[in-house]
Amino acid sequence: MTPEPAAPERPRSATDLFVTFTRLALMGFGGVLPIAQFELVERKRWMTKEQFVEMLSLAQVLPGPNVVNLALMFGDRHFGLRGAFAAMAGMLTVPLLIVLALAALYGRYAELPLVAGALRGMGAVAAGLVIATALKLWSTLRRNPLGPAWCLALAALTGVAVVGLRWPLAAVIASLGTLACVLAWRRIEP
Repeated sequence: MTPEPAAPERPRSATDLFVTFTRLALMGFGGVLPIAQFELVERKRWMTKEQFVEMLSLAQVLPGPNVVNLALMFGDRHFGLRGAFAAMAGMLTVPLLIVLALAALYGRYAELPLVAGALRGMGAVAAGLVIATALKLWSTLRRNPLGPAWCLALAALTGVAVVGLRWPLAAVIASLGTLACVLAWRRIEP
């Protein structure tokens, strides 16, 4: 019999949430998701991989940035409205100031080839981080009602629809998202 996994730890305070979400927002230039997964699951151990995937799934269907939605839900879960605001402020305050400063600099130096090359390089790094996070979280698909094969097929169809066919995201969510929900519901139903 395998031992029961240890219960996740909890944030100590709303300030702990603010500092943690500020830290992960500042480390996640170009994509916070991989850093959020590392910080919340591996470093702080505030969530299991499964809990992270479940909360992220819900965050993705809500309007707004996925990780900000995740921060709001996570903060609310632990400290109510105060925690939701603390986590969201951590995600947005310092990064907003940095983005405003960078936008002003970009407006002045956008025509330089060095700036364009740096932005292309950052895009490649962000894509690599997202792929690495997907590979880390792959093991959670074994417990998904659809199983790894269906999840991979739906991910491939999503890629084809968005990149190859250039469908609008709303159409992809409405069609493939609905299909995934129906398939999962049929497998869960007793």
